[in-house]
Amino acid sequence: MRVEDSPKRVRVYLGGEVVADTRNAKLVWEVPYFPQYYFPRADVRTELLVVTDTVTHSPSRGDAQHFTVKAGAKEATDAAWQYVESPIEELRDLVRFDWEAMDAWFEEDEEVFTHARSPYTRVDILESSRHVQVVVNGVTVADSHHLKLLFETGLPTRYYVPQVDVRMDLLTPTETVTHCPYKGEAHTWAVRAGDEAIPDLAWSYRAPFRESLPIAGLVAFYNEKVDLIVDGEALERPHTHFS
Repeated sequence: MRVEDSPKRVRVYLGGEVVADTRNAKLVWEVPYFPQYYFPRADVRTELLVVTDTVTHSPSRGDAQHFTVKAGAKEATDAAWQYVESPIEELRDLVRFDWEAMDAWFEEDEEVFTHARSPYTRVDILESSRHVQVVVNGVTVADSHHLKLLFETGLPTRYYVPQVDVRMDLLTPTETVTHCPYKGEAHTWAVRAGDEAIPDLAWSYRAPFRESLPIAGLVAFYNEKVDLIVDGEALERPHTHFS
């Protein structure tokens, strides 16, 4: 658990209405990977909150009283909560909203997706002429000297390969779509190598956010699940929450 002030104006919408609007949001790391926004109750339209019987417990934050959010023609059951008697005093007067249950979130005047962006996460994309081979079950599915390397805080280097250097005949699109607040919406492929088809092993951002435009249309593979050979050296598979 970590709590910090956010310098950004943050707004959340449901049913076409502003539910909360603050310049005093708190960033709360409930898990190590990314934070969540908590709003001062004074900056929440509490008339849109209807208390429910639901109470949930967090070992670190205590008991949370839940509210249904009613705005416009929409209703989001138990989608807001407050830790009124939290052992962490600074949380007691704050309201947390379920990200997925709301219609839209804005940092300043730009919509943000998936979850709050961490001030400690940086994404750098660099061109590289390294020789990278991606091997799955002994089959080379990508081989390239024309890469984009994506360095994201807390994650292993991702190797983005032009499709012309990928055995696209071994890739089958899946229905899985993932989202990243720094890069955008990714579509995935299963990879068939040998007698096995491994689902959601590769992905691509067709129209990434402007900060990540250099990787548009390129293909990346989970380092955690494939064998990567970089300049002739086999890399050890990293262990992350994607493993």
